[in-house]
Amino acid sequence: MGASLVVFLVAVPLSLGIAVASGAPILAGLIAAIVGGIIAGLLGGSPLQVSGPAAGLTVVVAELVNEFGWPVTTGVVAAAGLVQIGFGLTRLARFAQAIPPAVVHGMLAGIGGTIVLAQLHVVLGGSPQTSAVENVIQLPGQLIGLHGPAVAVGLCTVLLLLAWPRFAGPLRVLPGALVAVAVATGLSLVLENMAGLAVPRVELPGGLLAAISVPLLPDVPAGEWAELVGGVLTVALIASVESLLSAVAVDRMHQGPRTNADRELIGQGAANTVSGLLGGLPVTGVIVRSSTNVRAGAKTRAAAVLHAVWIAVFALALVWLVESIPLAALAGLLVVVGVQLVKLADMRTAREHGELALYLVTAVGVMALNLLEGVGLGLALAAVLVLRRAARARVRHEIPLFDREHLVVVEGVATFMCVPTLSRVLAEVPPGASTRVELAAHYVDHAVRDHLDNWVRRHKQTGAAVVVTQRGSGHRGESGHHGESGSKQPDPEPRRPGIPGGADRYLQEAGGH
Repeated sequence: MGASLVVFLVAVPLSLGIAVASGAPILAGLIAAIVGGIIAGLLGGSPLQVSGPAAGLTVVVAELVNEFGWPVTTGVVAAAGLVQIGFGLTRLARFAQAIPPAVVHGMLAGIGGTIVLAQLHVVLGGSPQTSAVENVIQLPGQLIGLHGPAVAVGLCTVLLLLAWPRFAGPLRVLPGALVAVAVATGLSLVLENMAGLAVPRVELPGGLLAAISVPLLPDVPAGEWAELVGGVLTVALIASVESLLSAVAVDRMHQGPRTNADRELIGQGAANTVSGLLGGLPVTGVIVRSSTNVRAGAKTRAAAVLHAVWIAVFALALVWLVESIPLAALAGLLVVVGVQLVKLADMRTAREHGELALYLVTAVGVMALNLLEGVGLGLALAAVLVLRRAARARVRHEIPLFDREHLVVVEGVATFMCVPTLSRVLAEVPPGASTRVELAAHYVDHAVRDHLDNWVRRHKQTGAAVVVTQRGSGHRGESGHHGESGSKQPDPEPRRPGIPGGADRYLQEAGGH
């Protein structure tokens, strides 16, 4: 009971703000929160995860609304839920987790940047543009013509959100988002009633029941059906990945039952289908609400279900309270949420694993193009990096301290792409110097073998003795020691590069060393 009340207080302002950022009806966020809490809470595979509208899909929903309208978008959400149910029934959850973390985090960073750029215009008293690039271009003009009351309300929200965790003291049990929106609403009422400064507020044409709408089948030309299907798959994939990532994070926070990933996708799909049919936003597992749920002491899925019940009661009985909230307060809340999606820890982790380029390309692509194309760029770059790493060979030259043989070691995958590097390293061996070429590569192709044959023939003509040996990867480390145990292992039979066995003639040509 206690955990459900705390999560309810966190979920209400976030759901309203995400609806604003998505270009959807305001109450669509509360519909999604109610459906996500009840349906995903009962059917999902993560008992302590709380589902509802999430910032990760705001960009996709906004694009769908701009292109097809809200009624068609709700149909897309319902269809995406059916796709998610299919993912769960066919046990595809494990493949959704195979997307590189750098791409996922870059996607979230791009979404966060897009949200921040759009909502800054609202904080400044204006209206957001249709793309992140246009928002950047129009921002200087917005700063020049800013509206004082909206700026005061928006800045009040941002400052309270940032300061609340540090200075709230014993009142920290109250959610910062709720406190910030409540104080900003009070400030807007003071400005309006005492100073006569009007502040734009949330407008609801009817109550929660009036906001429930039936999806419409799209009347679009044949050429645009591909975009509609792409939207369905995009919503399904992003909602699935975000839900599974959130579930994994929640599992790390408690010692209770672990997540059943396939069941979680079925629960999320059912929630999205119902939410779309009722006119709600897409539903995903939300880490902010889920972590709040765990910290507040939730032990079973009843907390997630009850929090949705409280939202329903709030939306039915307190519509007038929702209409008193200024848009600048919700925009300030979204600015902070968007900034929190860009995490320095994710960038450091990506850099440590050599994937910072993936992170940056995905984030910039999402902001400059759109979410699907940005993620596509990230995945394409990931594939290129994988191929580069798989086909990369390491060639090193060990110079002897005394009058002993030079050692050239080829490791990795020796393909035609490593021939320039191999040629450069072999050129460092002085004419007439005895040389051992050790092939510790997983594979040696014909181009490398042919180049090595020609070099051996030329080097032999200088009077040098040459030995070429081939051994399995890992038998000899960087320092030339044999294995980790320290025991000396006998060298395997020397082989001609790329050809198993049959190395006698090759050794005879090299001088029989």
